[in-house]
Amino acid sequence: MGGQPEHVIIPLASMVLVILILVFLFYHFRKKRHHQVTPARNKFQNDNENTNASDEDLELPLFSLSTLRNATDNFSMDNKVGEGGFGPVYKGLLENEQEIAVKRLAKTSNQGLHEFKNEVISIYKLRHRNLVKLLGCCIEGDEKMLVYEYMPNKGLDSFISDKTRSKLLDWPARYHIIDGTARGLLYLQTDHRLRSLHKDLKVNKILLDADMNPKILVFGMARRFRANQIEENTNRVVGTDDYMAPEYTREGIFFRKSDVYSFGLLVLEIMCGEKTRGFVHKEHSNNLIEHAWRLHNEGSSLQLVSKCQGESVNVSQVLRSIHIGLLCVARQPEDRPSMPSVIMMLGSDGQLPAPKKPGFYIGKANLRIIKLIWNTFYE
Repeated sequence: MGGQPEHVIIPLASMVLVILILVFLFYHFRKKRHHQVTPARNKFQNDNENTNASDEDLELPLFSLSTLRNATDNFSMDNKVGEGGFGPVYKGLLENEQEIAVKRLAKTSNQGLHEFKNEVISIYKLRHRNLVKLLGCCIEGDEKMLVYEYMPNKGLDSFISDKTRSKLLDWPARYHIIDGTARGLLYLQTDHRLRSLHKDLKVNKILLDADMNPKILVFGMARRFRANQIEENTNRVVGTDDYMAPEYTREGIFFRKSDVYSFGLLVLEIMCGEKTRGFVHKEHSNNLIEHAWRLHNEGSSLQLVSKCQGESVNVSQVLRSIHIGLLCVARQPEDRPSMPSVIMMLGSDGQLPAPKKPGFYIGKANLRIIKLIWNTFYE
């Protein structure tokens, strides 16, 4: 009888030990797996303690600096494919043969880590066939980089400004670019739950993939909009002034329809085959918008069309696109169509409303006054 407790205690002790080991292993592997799944969350939490709950649930791929150095051959000039206001862009090739575009933010950029983090998280959540896909980012030391899918045909501006390449854009290609850009902007403004403003839509922000599909590049200007918000006030006017809506440059107020204005100007550039900046006509000193408005009022809108479009031009589609472009550049935001209306007008043949006087339309009377002032003070 006295030996029986000893036989009971030994198996019980063994069972307790096994259970403790299993519990330890369970928590160990769970913790390890947790760290593997959410590397970006931990990185951002360490960099900024104010990470909110919605950010914490996001899995954002982080690229190491060494990986991007190897992919771009140490950011060699041979791999440099462009440079914008925020820094240079390099073509890269990952070990899995995937081509990437690496935007290396200038170290002199005024954008802080918190602002950078918030914008990267917002952009990463955007998923649409007409937006350039953000693959991840790199944050090491004073380096901040964005990694995008690579667009082999580069920016639309390289076609608009190059007479040789411009011949590759026949009318079907141009219409496809207009329609795709409109759909990408519609997604930003209304279809995605984050609802954003682009604030810097222009030809070099429209990139073209291998099949000439347009994709809007989003970074640096985009801002979130609440569902019921219709405007944003800002003391810091950013963007390219040639494409800015009048209310933005004048009062620092940006509406959803301020992006519509930029889209309208983009349409006129695609139709004309020239950028608004530096636009020159041999017969007058009007800018591109004034030129298009004048031709429309004269019933001669086809004269705006670039000869590079060849014989494939669909006249009714061309005239309709120019008309829609002029509707979008109306001086007053309330006179511009919404992006859902733009999509509907592009895809139908119904009657269009008459466009209102465009923004930055100087007119002959005001032009004479400006010339008089110029001659008085500078001659």
